[in-house]
Amino acid sequence: MSFTQNLFLLVLLIVASAFFSLAEISMAASRRLRLQRLEEAGDSRATAVLRTQEQPGHYFTVVQIGTNTLAILGGIVGEALFNPYLTAFFGLWMTPSWANTLGFLVSFSLVTSLFILLTDLVPRQLGMILPELVAVRVVRPMVWLTILFRPLVRFYSWLTYRTLRFLRVPDRREESVTTDDILALAEAGTRSGVLAAGEQQVIENVFELGTRLVPSAMTQRERIAYFLIDDPDDVIRLRIAAEPYSTYPVCRGNIDHVVGYVDAKDLFQRVLNNQPLRLDDPGLLRKVLLVPDRLTLAEVLEQFRQVGEDFAMIVNEYSLVVGLVTLNDVMSTVMGDLVSPWDEEQIIRRDDHSWLIDGVTPIQDVQRVLGLDELPEEGEYETLAGFLMVMLRRVPRRTDTISWGGYRFEVMDVDSFRIDQVMVTRL
Repeated sequence: MSFTQNLFLLVLLIVASAFFSLAEISMAASRRLRLQRLEEAGDSRATAVLRTQEQPGHYFTVVQIGTNTLAILGGIVGEALFNPYLTAFFGLWMTPSWANTLGFLVSFSLVTSLFILLTDLVPRQLGMILPELVAVRVVRPMVWLTILFRPLVRFYSWLTYRTLRFLRVPDRREESVTTDDILALAEAGTRSGVLAAGEQQVIENVFELGTRLVPSAMTQRERIAYFLIDDPDDVIRLRIAAEPYSTYPVCRGNIDHVVGYVDAKDLFQRVLNNQPLRLDDPGLLRKVLLVPDRLTLAEVLEQFRQVGEDFAMIVNEYSLVVGLVTLNDVMSTVMGDLVSPWDEEQIIRRDDHSWLIDGVTPIQDVQRVLGLDELPEEGEYETLAGFLMVMLRRVPRRTDTISWGGYRFEVMDVDSFRIDQVMVTRL
């Protein structure tokens, strides 16, 4: 063949090889969720891509047959195209044997470079950048090629299947989406600017509802404002003025004997109507929801939904009250400052290397701020105070310190065995 014919044939081989490279990388890189959106929009080609992804064996067999065949043909055509001219050119300065050897090497390097650039690097980059757009355009020609080469495809597919079975490798891709996948997408969205940092944090907090136990969001026992069922009118009014809340537990004798709760709106209505406040009034006292302290926040939300309440008392295995939780407490865990920006901050950053942290701060929040992936004996505690108790193996005292993960934790203030403030310093 003439130089022009060989050149035209080489260009065709490069274009065909580039097509197979695009088909391979775009099919592998296409995201299922985006393809499903295209399918819902009425694009039948997206349906074909999804169907191919479920059973990609024949598809990739055609790709490999085409890629390898075209590469071999490209080497033959390229050598015939460039070698005679390069040998003649080098023969002007050296012996025929050296000229022939050098002409072959330069011709081989030139053809190989063209195939690497035009049939591998460029198509693969394009397929990675726009995988779904490319996949829907090449899937139908690839389906026709699969039909055309069906006998050869089935033979190689059978060999591939038997090899995978021998290696005990699954022959289909697992398409399940995990929590880690979603969190990784959220992090990637934040880095690219699609999501704000606060939005990413909300997504992470939502998934933490299934792992965080209710004590991480509850109001501690000693901070609960409650009434005794026989409290007189003036005591009730003074307590409401001193500690204004939306709901108050009502107890008999002490906080461990909860008989119900009252809503502040009902109390205010009676005050406005000049009616006396009596907590043993059946029309005022409501039934309280009791939940165990080993429930997760997600399970508490489900109980709120089932009983139509937004307030619950938390008890331990000995039926002692350890705290209370409201719907707002749970939502504050998810939304943070977006729900309750007026709440006292539990973690205060003093400078680039130190933080002042409340002892009741959930340990997950501490890990997030400090960048600690893991802590010793996780699952044995819910708060920073619990972490210090586990590490010290006793009730912490003022000035007690421990070091872990490149940080020093120093107890700054203790109130009746309760850890108020902890200074955390990066070592």
